[in-house]
Amino acid sequence: MKPKGLKTRIFLDSGNPDETREALRLLGFLDGQTTNPTLISKNPDARERLNRGLKFTRKELLHLYRVVVNEISGLIPEGSVSIEVYADLSTPAEQMLEQGREMVTWIPNAHIKFPSAREGLKAAEEAVKERIRVNMTLCFTQKQAAAIYAATRGAARGDVFVSPFIGRL
Repeated sequence: MKPKGLKTRIFLDSGNPDETREALRLLGFLDGQTTNPTLISKNPDARERLNRGLKFTRKELLHLYRVVVNEISGLIPEGSVSIEVYADLSTPAEQMLEQGREMVTWIPNAHIKFPSAREGLKAAEEAVKERIRVNMTLCFTQKQAAAIYAATRGAARGDVFVSPFIGRL
């Protein structure tokens, strides 16, 4: 149970439902969980397959991501689960948005993670217009945070999260 008066939201950064269970056991609550493709690749099911020298097709990896996210969502149905799109600096906004539109259908408590780069901001701006909740990741500077605010202006309270990367500055 969440301590009374605690205003800070507690999120777990993991792609492993067993870690979700452990956090719930230790804390008694979680406000949400963030995932990303790298964390999913560290999931025990993915590790087992990769350790056997087998690879994933894109479709298989998306299926695993969806299965893991669904399990996490079932553990914290009242919390948020952030699902990150597959993107790099050359990925256009429309491609990120297409992924986000699909991923948001996976679970009812999804926030779609977009990178805080130019194309990610464009994708987030459109996503918010479509009432897709977003989590802006890879935010390193106040300037980026201001750009996120501008791009997502008009979103409902709680529909936009920012994941700052303080330790990587």
